[in-house]
Amino acid sequence: VQLQASGGGLVQPGGSLRLSCAASGFTLGYYNIGWFRQASGKEREFVGGIRWSGNTYSVKGRFTISRDNAKNTVALQMNSLQPDDTAVYYCAAGSKTKILSTSLESGGYDYWGQGTQVTVSS
Repeated sequence: VQLQASGGGLVQPGGSLRLSCAASGFTLGYYNIGWFRQASGKEREFVGGIRWSGNTYSVKGRFTISRDNAKNTVALQMNSLQPDDTAVYYCAAGSKTKILSTSLESGGYDYWGQGTQVTVSS
C-alpha cells in the first residue's frame, strides 16, 4: 500500500502547477483525500480536501482539487502561485467512513506518503 504525491518543481511567480496523488494497493475512490503542505520552519497546513463523493472541502483560493477514479488519482491544480506557496506538498487518504479532517493527527487519515517539493521563485 502506497500513496505518492508528484508533479512538484520550480515555477515562477504567477505560474501554475498540477500535482497528482496516486495510490497503489488500494482504491482512492473509497477514500477522502486531504492535501497538506509544510514550508521550511513552519507548521503543516491544510490546503484542501475532496471527499470520496467528489465534494471538495475548504480548498484554498487559487487551488482546485479533482479526482479521477479511473486513474486512481487525485489532482491539486495550483494557479497564480506565489513565493509563499513554496513548500513540500503531501496527500493523505482517509476512509470514507471517517470525517475529512484538516489535521493529519486527527485520526481521519489512514495513509500518507512522501511529498513533492514546490518552489515558487523568479
